[in-house]
Amino acid sequence: MDVVTPTTCRFACLPKREDDMSTTTGIPGYELTEDLLLRELRHLHQTRNETFLHGSPDALREHTARTFELEQEYLRRHPEREVDPRRTRSGARGEPQHA
Repeated sequence: MDVVTPTTCRFACLPKREDDMSTTTGIPGYELTEDLLLRELRHLHQTRNETFLHGSPDALREHTARTFELEQEYLRRHPEREVDPRRTRSGARGEPQHA
């Protein structure tokens, strides 16, 4: 089974296997409206655990690639998004936050 990890996943659309140059299914992230992008991301995040625990290797690979593609598109559109200081390493450790 091929496993896709964030370190091996460097492009928005990933081949399903090394010998297969097709990419994830669905409308490319860059073509989605903001509302559709957010809806797709919500759905992917809601279904992640079920896919991880019970999906076939192909389903997990597809889910991982599609999630990565759409998350990268969101970050591309929102490079200055608000980051909760508690979601950083120092914030998680309870270190003082600087404004």
